[in-house]
Amino acid sequence: MLTPHQGPARTGEPSDTPDQKEDAAGGRRYVPPGRPSGPPQMDFPPVRNGIDYLASVVEHLDENASAVGPRDLKYAVLHLQAAVEVLLKARLLREHWSLVFKDPGTATRAAFEKGDFESCGTSAAVRRLQDVVGIAIDKKEADALDALSKDRNALQHYGLTHNAHAVEARAGRVLDFLMRFLQEELLPLLEGPERERATQDMATVVEGVRNISSYVKRRLDRLRGELSRSQVVMCPACEQRALVVVPAGGRCRFCDQAWHDASLVFDYLGTPDARNAVTRVCLHCHVLSLVEGVVFADSPQVPDALYCFCCGARHASHELVLCSGCTRQWFLEAEDEGTAPHLCPDCREQMEPEGAAGP
Repeated sequence: MLTPHQGPARTGEPSDTPDQKEDAAGGRRYVPPGRPSGPPQMDFPPVRNGIDYLASVVEHLDENASAVGPRDLKYAVLHLQAAVEVLLKARLLREHWSLVFKDPGTATRAAFEKGDFESCGTSAAVRRLQDVVGIAIDKKEADALDALSKDRNALQHYGLTHNAHAVEARAGRVLDFLMRFLQEELLPLLEGPERERATQDMATVVEGVRNISSYVKRRLDRLRGELSRSQVVMCPACEQRALVVVPAGGRCRFCDQAWHDASLVFDYLGTPDARNAVTRVCLHCHVLSLVEGVVFADSPQVPDALYCFCCGARHASHELVLCSGCTRQWFLEAEDEGTAPHLCPDCREQMEPEGAAGP
């Protein structure tokens, strides 16, 4: 029990209540609480630091939490620009530490290790990523990064009067770029605990971006060409029709969640698109993974397709019939018209009298 002079311990602090330890005679003795080993330490290496800024951006732009106001947009722009600078330079560091100097020709290791130098700006970082590292950053992306940098400078130093929707749309373009940049150019380079912690941090960001309409629209617009050439269904993780399915798995191009086995069928059945879906045994691979009622992005108004999440077979509903004997799906052309309607070959064979087969 706390005395009137004791307060409850906060997370990460020692309790005010003295520790009790058992002595050699079996009695109890009070031991004064030990002193903390030192002040709390900040642990934000570059990639995690950039992801932390992105988490703040997502929080300020989350339309489900509250209406996005001017103050939210202001801090979203400031923190998004901070994320841009940190993450672009984090990738330059992976190439060589001197690339983050404003003038790499004057870079010294001693100045770098002390952090006593002037670093390059966003435009220079983009050019070095393109020219030195060989990363593809197209003109529209570079222009969006430049526009965000100008918005940030105006907010920080002069104040900014601008159409809020236009600023949010620009932020959505940059957020889309950074999500791709992280997933393709930074996270794969991390190893061990650093990658594990960065992936955990990203989970909050990936969850939050679903509630930012400007980001969602921009990302889906960019992916439209790629998705039009693939078999695409609703992703169970982000509920966007951006999951490219392949035999025994798939990967969502919106949130980057991946499945590597046929268990994807059970996750898909939990999506809004699959409310009326029915699972049957596939006539090709004989696994309970043929789903009737899959909604594909290329035909969302006709949710009657059949797709096997194990072998990847896809059929239109009129191509198959339900066998009246064993209730499995079968090819319509496999029937003997007028003699055994809606029976698969196995059931027809069982029903034929002995000796009836043959000429």
